[in-house]
Amino acid sequence: MMPTLTRKGAATRQRILDGAAAHIREFGVAATTLDDVLSRTATSKSQLFHYFPGGREELLLAVARFEADRVLEDQQPQLGYLTSWQAWREWRDKVVERYRRQGRHCPLNSVMSYLGNTTPAAQAVVSELMSRWQREIGAGVRHMQAIGEIAPGLDPDRAAAAVLACIQGGVLIQLSTGEITHLEAALDMAIAHLGGPAAA
Repeated sequence: MMPTLTRKGAATRQRILDGAAAHIREFGVAATTLDDVLSRTATSKSQLFHYFPGGREELLLAVARFEADRVLEDQQPQLGYLTSWQAWREWRDKVVERYRRQGRHCPLNSVMSYLGNTTPAAQAVVSELMSRWQREIGAGVRHMQAIGEIAPGLDPDRAAAAVLACIQGGVLIQLSTGEITHLEAALDMAIAHLGGPAAA
């Protein structure tokens, strides 16, 4: 468990984390060394190991958590307000635009592939991201049920899981082909299946 940091300490740690994440986005995880991070963030080696005593692996795990948080942050505020079909369409557009901008290089996938998805700490990053994402979508389904826009018999958690699976499948195809159309189609079909209007 990380000790409580002073405001200055928290800012230093965040500066290191921001710099490492930015370097990985630009050059990839394999080409990013601790010396690169030290140079980019004007940090000493003793400082880096003070905040990340596990060295490169601990820093990469922190970057993975940082990028996982960004996945959800990039969908806000729409993801948190799935309260009408118009809101769902706006969220759908924001998801598609996020991955269109990202292209075939996914920082989170890059770091996770390097760390190896079999390690418990790495698994936890992905599991937590998917759980949080599914809860947000599930909350939107429940709201739409409450206002009579989605059938009351639909299981919100299973519906949210299906929508999330559609997103992940579309993103996986995009990472392989560079094409965003599968993600668009999957989200359109998922929303229509919930009871929403067909895509224009």
